[in-house]
Amino acid sequence: MNHPATYRDRRVVVLGLARSGVSVAKVFHALGAEVIVNDKKERELCPEADELTALGISVLCGYHPDDLVTSETALLVKNPGIPYTASPVQQAEAHGVEIVTEVEVAYWLSAAPIIGITGSNGKTTTTTWIGELLGEAGFKPIVAGNIGTPLCEAASEAKEDNWIVAELSSFQLKGTSAFRPRIALLLNVVETHLDYHGGMEDYVVSKAKLFANQTADDIAVLNWDDATCRAISDQMAAKVLPFSLYVRLDKGVCIEPPFERDKASSAAHMIVWRKEDGTEQTILPVSELGVPGRHNASNALAAIAACLAAGVAPEVMLPVLKGFNGVEHRLEYVGEINGVKYYNDSKATNPTATTMSVGSMNAPIVLIAGGLDRGSDYMELLPVFRDRLKGLVTLGETRGKLAKVAELAGLTNLRMVEPEEDAESTLRKAVQEAAGLAEPGDVVLLSPACASWDMFKSFEQRGRIFKESAHTL
Repeated sequence: MNHPATYRDRRVVVLGLARSGVSVAKVFHALGAEVIVNDKKERELCPEADELTALGISVLCGYHPDDLVTSETALLVKNPGIPYTASPVQQAEAHGVEIVTEVEVAYWLSAAPIIGITGSNGKTTTTTWIGELLGEAGFKPIVAGNIGTPLCEAASEAKEDNWIVAELSSFQLKGTSAFRPRIALLLNVVETHLDYHGGMEDYVVSKAKLFANQTADDIAVLNWDDATCRAISDQMAAKVLPFSLYVRLDKGVCIEPPFERDKASSAAHMIVWRKEDGTEQTILPVSELGVPGRHNASNALAAIAACLAAGVAPEVMLPVLKGFNGVEHRLEYVGEINGVKYYNDSKATNPTATTMSVGSMNAPIVLIAGGLDRGSDYMELLPVFRDRLKGLVTLGETRGKLAKVAELAGLTNLRMVEPEEDAESTLRKAVQEAAGLAEPGDVVLLSPACASWDMFKSFEQRGRIFKESAHTL
């Protein structure tokens, strides 16, 4: 696409409401485009519709019109979660209409440099951490994207002395063409969202679009412990700044001495920055980071690398690195009830995320897991169930699959919760079952390894109900 200002008096279709759709529609309307917004949900489920209608924007709810996208349409901006099989998207493809997501629009609008963060796991924690680190350094960050402000709104407000720090999903990146972040981070790649992408190839290609338009003046921050990140590094035009927990890097941000995968870490492990000129600078001990777990140490390395690339001095980062307490629903400490500690990790929507969360705990664990069935057999969790769990409570569509893996692992403290009258009651029952399996000194961990949409509107809702359930035991 071109700059949004070039669409004056031309037809732009915005597919999907929510905050990002509203933001996009307002941008194009203000610039003189003929904007039509369409959402398949019924009007009463689209509270944003009235706001747009009051501005004179056409809003169609409850169905997708057969003539929504025609040869006269200049652009289709779609909500990232809407699949490419949806009829308006198919119409756009048939008429040769360009299809983009809000990310592309925001790129054209922004006067500020962009830091783009993607990955299967750790995006929100790393994005939030970067925002706080840049804020400590006086860099005027605007945290946007999947968290914080909608990207178009952030881009419209940003000045040249701001930095937009954007959490980006594969869904968002798939709909980009010219998008070019100044600093781009790929944290990791694991098997997820295959129902949307149809396979790993499209998923990886979509993630890699984050780097597609970068030049030698830009920086790509890559996880050197991830095979996919290393593989795509050869395709980069940008300067690569790697980070690693397990590899002693000649340049980049790493742990010294490196972690060993099958051994516990100690206070001796330091975060080190090895520079282009061959010198190195020790930043701080891993043990002083504000959040526990190797996955959070990896997130810290990524955040440090991004901020170094932006020009932040390491010593300025120390207060935030030490004081950062994490993000809600990401290994969030809920409290101690009857001697048992409860942790909310509702954002763990794939088995790799759950594996990392379980691995960060030192106490015996009773795990609550289960949710939307996307076709996985969850066998990769077998070693975790066998070696790390004291008990398991399963719920949701995948409860049977997870229970089967637990039985293969020889886990005898197993409870499978059948659906109650509603999702909230089902999760409360699961928490009660987990509490019954736990003893003082244990941990009850909600880390579902699955998306929430079979039972809940979002992982946030699932996490909130878990916390409420724990506090009312």
